[in-house]
Amino acid sequence: MKTAILGAGVSGLALARRLAEGGLPASDVHLFEAGPVIGGLCRSKTVDGFTYDVSGGHILFSKDAPTMQWMRDCAGGDDAFVKRDRNTKIRFDDRWVHYPFENGLGDLPDGAKFDCLKGYVEAWHARQVDASAAPKDFKSWIQWRFGDGIAKHFMDPYNEKIWKRPLEQITSSWVAGRVPDAPIDDVLRAAIGIRTEGYTHQAIFYYPKQGGFQAITDGMGSTLAPQIRLNTRVESVTRHGDGWRVNGEDFDRVVNTIAMNDLPDIVEGIPDDVAAAMRGLAFNSIVCFLVALDRPEHPNLSWIYLPQHAQGPVNRATYMSNYSPGNAPEGKTSFLFEVTVPGGHAPPAGDLEAEVLRGVEHAGLLRRDEVLFTDRSFCKHAYIVYDHELDARRASSIAWCEANGIEPLGRFGHYDYFNSDQCVIASTALAERMLEQARTG
Repeated sequence: MKTAILGAGVSGLALARRLAEGGLPASDVHLFEAGPVIGGLCRSKTVDGFTYDVSGGHILFSKDAPTMQWMRDCAGGDDAFVKRDRNTKIRFDDRWVHYPFENGLGDLPDGAKFDCLKGYVEAWHARQVDASAAPKDFKSWIQWRFGDGIAKHFMDPYNEKIWKRPLEQITSSWVAGRVPDAPIDDVLRAAIGIRTEGYTHQAIFYYPKQGGFQAITDGMGSTLAPQIRLNTRVESVTRHGDGWRVNGEDFDRVVNTIAMNDLPDIVEGIPDDVAAAMRGLAFNSIVCFLVALDRPEHPNLSWIYLPQHAQGPVNRATYMSNYSPGNAPEGKTSFLFEVTVPGGHAPPAGDLEAEVLRGVEHAGLLRRDEVLFTDRSFCKHAYIVYDHELDARRASSIAWCEANGIEPLGRFGHYDYFNSDQCVIASTALAERMLEQARTG
């Protein structure tokens, strides 16, 4: 069964690789990639010996050990990776606050500590008394879960930086499994200086020694070169008998990993209501800045969160050269700074780079005289935004694709907030179904 895979990011590459491992002939699988390189959201860039990930800081971690091992094996095996202990903080004024925030209340100034502890206890008590269900909008959920103090000092300003819209417009459904849920005993201990740990499942992660996170997708694609069509934008997907024509070529099956928002512009026959749902799926873009430093070493940090508006537009700073010594020349270090942009909008007017550097300098992360140079990348589709229309729009979009022989896959192809390992898991499951279909005819 001749298959077209639209997009050669982690999902498309993992699917093609798994199909090849299962014995499907290479002539049956073709990947269409608009860009000059593979990798999609996992791409990296090297400038004058400094390497960074162009769509935000990535790490290799998975609760699924076989998947994580497969990803390492694709990129050269265990010896090709650095094993790191995660050390994550929140920058609050001139202080380092333990992450997650509610496990770090003892690190706050007394006034903020009181606000946060009082609000947390009141919110916890109200939930016990009222047995209330979690609110459906994110703004109310923050208050319900954390109370006024943590909302004011961290959750509200930080999330406003990321999502770039009123938090009432976002559903609370996305936080399940992503936002740590600290027991109240841990919060009370933390507030009086007894260290507690939250969000421990990423305590250890892996990162490629050379080539940035893209080394993983490069490894996946290393055996697929004849099947990958670089610089080949999908211009048209049209019905032909029981199959499809992609750019005029016949295929039995189409697997889509490109952003579902773009399908109405290329796929024939999508009904108007489904096309509107696809186009309306909400997302944010991201601008990433590499900042190369004339500094021999960083503090022992992995990444940090910058919730305060005085810290500028950056919401997350990755200590990029701490991930791997191969990410910077010897004796130098680097940062990766992330700034989100509402989907479909251009980056803010004005000198965003200068605004970024002013903010992180104010936060005490660097001195301007340390900066050797900066580099900038833009990624259109970076974050799925869980607004209140997402579920209905996604359901109708996926239903139409599946009913018409287009298999949706990947973070934006299926519109699931998947990390790279979850993309591989979903691709593996699809490959198994396709291989079974090939065996049974």
